[in-house]
Amino acid sequence: MVEETDNKFVQNCLKGNVNAFGLLVERYQQPIFNTVYRMVHDWDEAEELTQRAFVKAYENLNRFNLKQKFFSWLYRIAINETLNYLKQKKRLEPLPNDMVARDKNPEEDYRTLELNENLRKALETLDPALQILIVLKHFQGFSYQEISGFLGIPQKTVKSRLYTARQLLKEAMEKMGYLP
Repeated sequence: MVEETDNKFVQNCLKGNVNAFGLLVERYQQPIFNTVYRMVHDWDEAEELTQRAFVKAYENLNRFNLKQKFFSWLYRIAINETLNYLKQKKRLEPLPNDMVARDKNPEEDYRTLELNENLRKALETLDPALQILIVLKHFQGFSYQEISGFLGIPQKTVKSRLYTARQLLKEAMEKMGYLP
């Protein structure tokens, strides 16, 4: 149902109705922003990259294959924009401390903050292409199939690279003394 309406919006936009694309922006802006923000850890940069992804999608709308899911196509554009940004930047900024649930006691809060900080530092040591897999699977909760569609790689490759990313993340956390 969503895919059908997405395709109708795309077709209307290609016929000159720019308002149709605005409806797609409204529908997908938040999930795109959330993923980008988890990668760049900067609100303003995430907004900029999200906007760039939508502009790029709009400019290349005539290349969109109506047999694909629009969201997957758009997500792939956003991920590519984010990875390009990270390659240029060559470093990641810290995860925000406000990611901690507030229903814990102070000691649990401290342990969770410490774990998040340690995880962030270890995650920074990974190649951005591996980082995006960890973010999409473990922070955003996407399936292997969805990640495969977003990145344009086979599902088995997603599983293989995600396994490698987890192993490297574990090794980095051990090397930094965060795991026994």
